[in-house]
Amino acid sequence: MARTFTVSRSIVVEAPPSLVYEQVSRPAQMGRWSPENLGATLADAGRPARVGQVFVGHNKRGAVRWTTRCTVTEADPGACFAFRVHAIGLKRPRLRGPIATWEYRFEATTSGQGAPGGATRVTETWTDDRRAWPDFVAAAFDRIATRGHTFAAFQVRNIDRTLRNLKRELDGTAGTATR
Repeated sequence: MARTFTVSRSIVVEAPPSLVYEQVSRPAQMGRWSPENLGATLADAGRPARVGQVFVGHNKRGAVRWTTRCTVTEADPGACFAFRVHAIGLKRPRLRGPIATWEYRFEATTSGQGAPGGATRVTETWTDDRRAWPDFVAAAFDRIATRGHTFAAFQVRNIDRTLRNLKRELDGTAGTATR
């Protein structure tokens, strides 16, 4: 079976793209929505991240905790936020190499109440950057790390949960102050 390197999912949030971007582009807050990420450590954590900014992500799956080093690759307010994961480790991200890219696209759409631009289609995309790994090695690692799944299938479930949590928190927040 061919390896899947990219998965995407979308959801409509009843808030404008600028507000949704403002929240998602703060990696320290990602733990509010993600089933695995606990947040991040970075300078200016209370502000949206900027291109080139490096941060350390804190993650947990079951009893296992790990950290990642990430670099913001795109920060276009109201349109796109993306970062590349390029190091991983238990307490400190020591193992370097391409791991994954995460991207969030924000598209103005008509809200459920019919107001144009009052809602945002948020598309979250995960890309497996472990291209140099032979397929059989990646498959074996993935099944151990995800308890029997490929990373692509595992990430679809994580993305769905993240987007549902984001929607639950931000729906109807148009015009409210940034947290």
